[in-house]
This record gives sequence, C-alpha cells and structure tokens, in this order.
Amino acid sequence: MDAQVQKQFDALRALYPDAKPELDFTNPYETLVATILSAQCTDKRVNMVTPAVFRDFPTVNDMAKTTADVLYPYVRSCGFHTKAENIVAACKIIAEKHGGEVPSTMEELTALPGVGRKTANVVLANAFHVPAMAVDTHVFRVSNRLGLVKADTVEKTEQQLMAALPPETWNTMHHCLIYHGRRVCHSRKPDCEHCTLREMCDAYQCGEPERKPK
Repeated sequence: MDAQVQKQFDALRALYPDAKPELDFTNPYETLVATILSAQCTDKRVNMVTPAVFRDFPTVNDMAKTTADVLYPYVRSCGFHTKAENIVAACKIIAEKHGGEVPSTMEELTALPGVGRKTANVVLANAFHVPAMAVDTHVFRVSNRLGLVKADTVEKTEQQLMAALPPETWNTMHHCLIYHGRRVCHSRKPDCEHCTLREMCDAYQCGEPERKPK
C-alpha cells in the first residue's frame, strides 16, 4: 500500500472504527436474500421486510418450496417481482445442487439467478469472511473522488481497489467507503465543508469532473 493510500485508509478507519454491514442477517442464506433485496433499495427498507421473510421462510429449503408469487407480497416494497423470482430460483438451485448450503465461491455464487459480482462479494465477505471488494454506488463514487482509483466501470473499480489495497483490508475498506458515501460524500451534494478527508481527496483538490459508472 503506497503512502497516500495508507493515509486515506487510516483516516477512514479512524473516522468509522465500527463500520459494519447495515443489513440485518445471521447466516449465509439470510445474507444472500437480504443482499439481493438491497439492489436499488435502502438497507433500512430491506431490514423492515426481512424479519417476516426469515420468520416464514427460515431456511434455503423453505424458500425453495415456495413460489415467487407467494414471496412477492413480503418484498414488494423492495422493488420488482423479479427479485422474488430470483430469490426463489436461487434457493431451488442451492437446495438441489448444493445440499441446501449457500456456496462460498465467486463462480458458484454468480451462477445463481440475481447474483452478480457485487452481491457475491458481499456474501463472501460477510457470510464467509473471505477477503472481497464489493463495489456499489457508494464505493464507486467515494473511491474515485478520493483518487484511490481512476475507473469508469464498477469492474475496473473493483480491480483497482484490490490492486491498491492488501486483501486483509478489503472488507474493512468496503464498509468504510460505504459509511463515508452515506454520511458525508453524498452523490448530488458532497459535504466537503465538513469532510475530514478533503485535504487528501483528488476531487476536492483538483476539481476533477465526476466519473459515472458505465
């Protein structure tokens, strides 16, 4: 880790020493379901929905036995019917091919319906404690503004962050970047005036145009 990246990492870790997932889950199955639901939806909303989901469908096998039409009323406020379809379909595959246990590799996870690299990385990091760098809109925005990366896609951002940071820091940095994006470095109007990282932020120092993910 070069000196500037180390400085930024230390500053974020000091600012958010308790950074952790803001989705509620207790096992890999719950992690997978909550993360699928969180796409283009707030964690707060997902956390309002999942208690009833996990009460009535407490395991992969329980979810695999239901239908998307039965599940959808539980999760309607989190988005489209497709989410319910993907959750049920993913659980059917897990029940049939993985003995009811959520798989723990990128290849197996991304083979499931509704699971891209970001969702897979969240599951790997939080359910299996595997070093992973999940890039959501906050991670993309903040890491580019700070100058940790210079990337125009989520995939390139993930690759550059992993190259810049030691694997043992990936999970921590992921949560710190999300916290900073939600609390200070907002999308439309970043609170630069109160940002303690502004002196080490490329966007603030140089006024570079904002990168948008392709």
